[in-house]
Amino acid sequence: MILPIYLYGQAVLREETEDIDKDYPELGKLIDNMFETMYHSDGVGLAAPQIGLPISLFVIDGNVLAENFPECKDLKMEIINPDLEIIEDSEIVTREEGCLSLPGLSEPVKRHEHIRLNWLDRDFQEHEQEFKGFAARLIQHEYDHLLGTVYTDHISPIRKQIIRNKLNNIAKGKVRCEYRTKASSK
Repeated sequence: MILPIYLYGQAVLREETEDIDKDYPELGKLIDNMFETMYHSDGVGLAAPQIGLPISLFVIDGNVLAENFPECKDLKMEIINPDLEIIEDSEIVTREEGCLSLPGLSEPVKRHEHIRLNWLDRDFQEHEQEFKGFAARLIQHEYDHLLGTVYTDHISPIRKQIIRNKLNNIAKGKVRCEYRTKASSK
């Protein structure tokens, strides 16, 4: 089922999420719906807050990026209750980012190039892995959603001022999307 994506301005996008356990109702169905929603929206990642749920879960599929970023090949995962660690001395790189919750915007964001992630999959099996390059960026972007952060929180104050009207319009639902959305009631 394709779910509506919550747009910038929705309170759930600013909440820290709660961990879930294996008894979370219909978790497998929720994960499948998140992947379907992400694909329908032409995204490469989707966090639970973006569909209105303040839980510690996101899905990613970087395969579409593999031609330009080989580290994203076969990077299809559901990530539950993650713990992210920046690798010491990790290089910081600036690249453009966008977000399904902030349609029509992209901004340069500084991110670490090397991370370690601990997480659970849909079967609640534990995993730990290091990621580099754009794969690390993709994971950090979605992980931010679990902390109540969006990528525009990482841009300079001057850039925030420049895009303020665009952000306000997104929050008011004054934006066109090719996918289902839920705007704030502001």
